[in-house]
Amino acid sequence: MSKTSVLCISKTEDQAIRIVDRLKEANFSNNDISVLFPDQRGTKDFAHEKHTKAPEGATTGGVTGGILGGTLGWLVGIGALAIPGVGPFIAAGPIMAALGGVAVGGAVGGIAGALIGLGIPEFEAKRYEGKIKSGGILISVHTENSEEVKRAKEIFKQEEAEDISTTGESSAPAPSTGTYEKTRF
Repeated sequence: MSKTSVLCISKTEDQAIRIVDRLKEANFSNNDISVLFPDQRGTKDFAHEKHTKAPEGATTGGVTGGILGGTLGWLVGIGALAIPGVGPFIAAGPIMAALGGVAVGGAVGGIAGALIGLGIPEFEAKRYEGKIKSGGILISVHTENSEEVKRAKEIFKQEEAEDISTTGESSAPAPSTGTYEKTRF
């Protein structure tokens, strides 16, 4: 069986809220949904933790208020990130751990590096990073089977999300480094 992530870019907070709510209604786990978007409040509003595990300087902090706050409160691991050279972001779900673990000195750092670490090819990761930096909201959901992949893609399409794609890694013992499928709608 193959685990797959289905990703998209939401253009607005309202659209992102509708997508996350629909994923929840479709019985996707709060542990499987990730959201990443620029924090428009600015770094002055961050409440930084003293014991961050992000040696490269991405700092996690508490998140308060905001339109997405209520919807994202259901997701696991919501927090603020200050990514050096990139800026402030809000993240929730498995992507929070990936961004917190971006290695210093890697070939590609920041958001793109974390996305590559999640199995997205470098070219696509850099494109997603550009869309996120310019205000887009990245939403991803980890799926366990082809029916869940289909369900997530359908929600993204119905809500008119952009840049819908899937990426996955085989859990069977194989020398493969992963597979990637890109679908544009």
